[in-house]
Amino acid sequence: MIGSAALQSARDAYRIEAECIREMLGYFDENAFSRAVELLCRAPRIGASGCGHSGIICQHFAHLMCCVERPARFISPAEAIHGATGFLQKGDVMVFASRGGKSAELLPIVKICKTKGVFIITVTENPDSPLALQSDVVLKQHVNRETDKWNAQGTTSTTSLCMIFHALQAAVVEETGYRAEQFAVIHPGGAVGERLNGGKK
Repeated sequence: MIGSAALQSARDAYRIEAECIREMLGYFDENAFSRAVELLCRAPRIGASGCGHSGIICQHFAHLMCCVERPARFISPAEAIHGATGFLQKGDVMVFASRGGKSAELLPIVKICKTKGVFIITVTENPDSPLALQSDVVLKQHVNRETDKWNAQGTTSTTSLCMIFHALQAAVVEETGYRAEQFAVIHPGGAVGERLNGGKK
C-alpha cells in the first residue's frame, strides 16, 4: 500500500482538475468560440501545433478533426520551419496552443501563416501575448493550478486544453451536421466500429 500522502495527492488531483473544468465556463467567450468553429467548419485543411504537453494535445485535436472528416494534421514546431507548413494553403486554419502565448518555437510559424493567408486560432491564458496579438481568434484557457505539489507539471493545463478542443469538436459536429453513419465508414475498427456498424463483420 502506498503512503497516505500519495493517496491524498491522488484525491487532490481529481478535485483540482474537476474545479478547473467547472471554472472554465466562466471564461467561455461565445463570440470568439463561434468564430473559431466557423473557421474550422469551412477550412479546407487544419493544422495544429504546440510544444511539449500542448503539442501532444494538439496531436489529439488533429485526430479529433479527422474523425469528423475535417482534414487535419499536427505540424511539429521543429518541422514547420523546414517545409512542413507547405501543407497549409490560403484559407486554411492553423491552431496554436501555448499557455503563456510566448513559445518562441511557434512565432516563426505565425509569420509563415500570415504570408500564406492562413487563419490563426490560438488557445492561451494570455490574451496580450505575442501569439494572441497576431491571431484571428483567441480562445481563453484557464488553469487553476497543476496537480503536482510544485504546480509545475503539465497536468491540469492539458486537461483544460483538451476540454477546449473537445468543445470545439462537439460544436463542429453540430454545425456540419456530421452523422454517425459517416463516422461508421471511417471507423470500422474496435468496439466503437462494431457498435456503429450494427455488429457487422
